[in-house]
Amino acid sequence: MEKPRLNFWQIWNMSFGFLGIQFGFALQNANVSRIFETLGASIDDIPILWIAAPTTGLIVQPIIGYMSDRTWGRLGRRRPFFLAGAILATAALFIMPNSPALWFAAMMLWVMDASINISMEPFRALVADLLPSEQRTTGFAVQSFFIGIGAIVASALPYMLTNWFGVSNSAEGGAIPPSVIYSFYAGGVAFIGAVSWTVFRTTEYPPQDLEAFEKEKRERSGVLAGVREIGESFLDMPRTMKQLAVVQFFSWFALFCMWIYTTSAVTSHIYKATDPSSALYNEGADWVGVLFAAYNGFAALAAFLLPVIARWTSRKGVHMIALVIGGISLASFYVISDPVMLLLPMVGVGLAWASILSMPYAILAGALPAERMGVYMGIFNFFIVIPQIAAAGILGYIMSHFLGNHAINALLLGGASMALSGILALFVTDADQ
Repeated sequence: MEKPRLNFWQIWNMSFGFLGIQFGFALQNANVSRIFETLGASIDDIPILWIAAPTTGLIVQPIIGYMSDRTWGRLGRRRPFFLAGAILATAALFIMPNSPALWFAAMMLWVMDASINISMEPFRALVADLLPSEQRTTGFAVQSFFIGIGAIVASALPYMLTNWFGVSNSAEGGAIPPSVIYSFYAGGVAFIGAVSWTVFRTTEYPPQDLEAFEKEKRERSGVLAGVREIGESFLDMPRTMKQLAVVQFFSWFALFCMWIYTTSAVTSHIYKATDPSSALYNEGADWVGVLFAAYNGFAALAAFLLPVIARWTSRKGVHMIALVIGGISLASFYVISDPVMLLLPMVGVGLAWASILSMPYAILAGALPAERMGVYMGIFNFFIVIPQIAAAGILGYIMSHFLGNHAINALLLGGASMALSGILALFVTDADQ
């Protein structure tokens, strides 16, 4: 079927749910290490505690992709999963900041990340389902815009609640600060609201032959059939997907370094504070939220610029430039001593983040068979979560044996990894260009 071009507001509506999804991810990325440290985690324990996030993605996304490829009902193909994930994620966001102990917080990270992944995975497939090739880059760019806007607000929420509304950003006795707790509550409301907008404002195309679709679903239903198809699809990956897998490994390894160590790096290297209960530490941790909001803000702006540049040059060329600039920017934290000046490298990190969220998917969509779009988008997530699992498993060892347990050194390592991924992007085959 030749897909009709959609107008801007149709693309807007189908992507709006990502605003809520990013509320969940941004609150997680900016605050979970803070919660872990507040509940007693040491600096070299943090990576292994974070292993929940990528592991759940590794398991959940291909399964949800497979299931959504074979779903059709009143809410369509992908939208039932948007809604189910949103309900679960909202509940997890309300519970997470009330964790009474470190083990409970680690467990809730599993639940929260799995729920967010249930909602997120079909959103990537939805763009490929509904948009013709010439609009896919725009579709993924609009998703990147909403990711950026959601992350701006969510990342800065603790800072805003403290400085604008007087909510306390510290608590005694290992308790989670009220500013963090209320931020998670707001994130839960935003998550369910934004995803519901997409669910009820977007129409999906039914299968061309519904009878044949139902027959194939009956013949290839069940756990074993699903495992077999995921396995077959993995072994039959298109060349472009294999090439992008290497790029994804090094770029997401870098992001993981940034997400789990920026709070520790900024508070210890710049604010010279290591006690999570001190006012100075919490001031630095709040500023990290602002920095995360800043890079997501720059990413939201860059999201609309990247497709234009890609039309003039190439998608892989734009991706290379963005990743190299992002890597240099992340490494520059080492030589900056003024917290305000950290906003400058966030411009480069934001450019890289916008490209990571759009260019690989725009390149990949043209190389995938339509009937396995959900499965392949789920499998592609392997190359996001595997580097994060690797980082969670080895960063603690690297920190203690090679980096002197200085969190700032982890950002140097992440910068080098991101720059390398940019160079590797030049070797990717883009079938649509």
